[in-house]
Amino acid sequence: MISDQTIQLQPQGAFASVGDPESDAHVNGEYLRKNPTWHVEHSSWKAGNVLRMLHKHNLNPGSVCDVGCGVGEVLRQLQLNMNPECRLWGYDVARDAIRPAKTRENERMKFELADLTAIETPRFDLLVMTEVVDHVEDCFRFLRALRQRAEWKIFSFSLDFSTESSLRPGVLLRWREFISHIHQFNQPIVMDLLRRTGYEVVDYYYAPWHCGPSNFAARVKKGLSALVFKINPDLAARLFIGYNLIVLAR
Repeated sequence: MISDQTIQLQPQGAFASVGDPESDAHVNGEYLRKNPTWHVEHSSWKAGNVLRMLHKHNLNPGSVCDVGCGVGEVLRQLQLNMNPECRLWGYDVARDAIRPAKTRENERMKFELADLTAIETPRFDLLVMTEVVDHVEDCFRFLRALRQRAEWKIFSFSLDFSTESSLRPGVLLRWREFISHIHQFNQPIVMDLLRRTGYEVVDYYYAPWHCGPSNFAARVKKGLSALVFKINPDLAARLFIGYNLIVLAR
C-alpha cells in the first residue's frame, strides 16, 4: 500500500505521449471537438465494471491509479463505492481532460497531466485502464512499461471486431475516425496482447454495452444478442457489436 508520504507527483506539463503528440487526437484538441462530453455519461457503467471485478475477487486496494483517466468521473465513482481510506490518482496526457478532472479533486483523490510511462511513482495496489489501450499508438511499449507499476490491473477493452462489424466496415472506420480507436480488438487478440507484454490474466468477463441506437432494427438485434449471450457469452461477443471485455491481471 502507498502511504501519503511516499507519493511524488510530477509537475503539470511533464509528460510525453506514447506515440506522436502532434497527431494524438487527445493531445491536439481533436478528440474534444468530436466528443465534447469526453464520455462522462458512461462513467458509472465503467466504474461498475471495475467494482464488479474487485468484489468478485475480494480485492480492497489501498491505492488506485487510473491511467488515461479522462475527466475523472470514473475515478470519482470508484471513490464513492470503495473504502473511504483508499487513495486515488488519475493521469492523462490530455489537458482538455485534466482541466475538468481537477475540479473533482479532494483530499484523497488527485489528478495530474502526465504520461505515467514517462514519470516515476511508487507502486500502486491497482491500476485501472478503461478503454485506453485502443487509443495508444505503441500499445506494446505502453503495456510493458506499466506492468510493474501495480500488483493488480483491471482493463476494459472495447471489442470492436465481431462478425457484425466485419460485415459493416463503415462502423469500424467511424470508430477510428470519431473515437480514435487506432487498435481494434476481440477477445483472442486481447489475450494474446496481454500475454506478449508479460501479464498474467487471472479472470475476465464480458460486459454488454448499456447504450446504443434505439430504432426497431437495433432493438431486434439487441434482443437477439442478449439471447445468445445468455446461452454463450463468448459466442455473443464474437458475433455481435456491443460488448466490452473486463480483465483482471497481475
